[in-house]
Amino acid sequence: MNPNLALEMLDHLRSRQKEMVDLLKRSALIESPSGVPDSIMPMFQLLREQLEDLGFSCIQIPGEKTAGQLLAIDEQAAENCPRQLLLGHCDTVWPIGSLKKMPVQSRDGCLFGPGVYDMKGGLVQALFALSALRGLKLKPSVSPVVFINSDEEIGSFESADLIRELAPAVDRVMVMEPSLGPTGLIKTARKGVGRFVIKVIGRAAHAGLDPEKGVSAILELSHVVQALFKLNDSEKGITVNVGTIDGGMRPNVVAPESRAEVDVRVRTKEDARHIEQAILGMEPTVPGTELEISGRIGRPPLERTPGNQKLWQRAVQAADLLELALDEGDAGGGSDGNWTSLYTPTLDGLGAVGDGAHAVNEHVVEDRMPERAALLACLMLGPPLAADRVHQGKFDWNGLNRLGADD
Repeated sequence: MNPNLALEMLDHLRSRQKEMVDLLKRSALIESPSGVPDSIMPMFQLLREQLEDLGFSCIQIPGEKTAGQLLAIDEQAAENCPRQLLLGHCDTVWPIGSLKKMPVQSRDGCLFGPGVYDMKGGLVQALFALSALRGLKLKPSVSPVVFINSDEEIGSFESADLIRELAPAVDRVMVMEPSLGPTGLIKTARKGVGRFVIKVIGRAAHAGLDPEKGVSAILELSHVVQALFKLNDSEKGITVNVGTIDGGMRPNVVAPESRAEVDVRVRTKEDARHIEQAILGMEPTVPGTELEISGRIGRPPLERTPGNQKLWQRAVQAADLLELALDEGDAGGGSDGNWTSLYTPTLDGLGAVGDGAHAVNEHVVEDRMPERAALLACLMLGPPLAADRVHQGKFDWNGLNRLGADD
């Protein structure tokens, strides 16, 4: 890419910073918690209007327990052209009414408000990157596709199948999740995430009259908890955390049941298999008790695959052209990019620079928004990376009406 063109892109977007912040304010004022589907519909409507104004055809995909998803493709794209996916979510962790304690406001060069950092800021940047390409009459050789879901914060349980269907059919994926840390690191690695529930079955008895007739599920759970914590490995980045425990009936009753909920984070698919097998294969140590174990590693790790690293190097080159500093980092949390990385080159953390994800100080740095939008626009102009796809797949881009009504 011509360096002068890259700087022209950046200047163009900097001239539109106020528009970007204004759209982000509008977005943040739409409270959109994952568990309230009706609240998310106005957010989808706003996104749809913006995308259609940019020449995209939008399909609203209904959900069963969620607000569903939005898929947008360039109306001018040829049927068999290569495609690149811009991936994001519009749900937040903030319940209805959060605006009362977290008002949307600009202060000290930052915009504060629920969801601005995670991740409505990234969605706004993606919209303006697409707008800048159109405004400067720059057409990517790899056609952009936009996919936005409404259940990422609760595990993408309805949208994951479609994400896994899309990923093998696209040349690359840019995830608009927020960047990492105050300098805005790109997330080139993410841990895989697992959830497990361990239930212990014992036998009740009177703790004073017949204690020997009882079998304590709490005693067995104490051994289970210790075994789980022994699976932690700081060198490998494996964390196993028993987050909640409960059980028993009354102080004078030997506990007949107990239960633990476990969070697991791993860096590699190999470690994911090992930890999953270790937890699911646990056996009781207290005679007379039984274990019922459920769960799995729900999101695989996003690893530094050759394809992912090639896309990262393109980001570094684009940042050099834009005269911006850029570095990479590892994230402990997962995203939908963890799924796409299994199939095609994926780069995460291309969204807003700021801080406070899931915290009351959530904010984005306003003057970094044009920079990140310019970086994304430059990445979209890159040639295909098809040779680095892990799996080849097809998607019926002309048969999108099967997913939902296009009104």
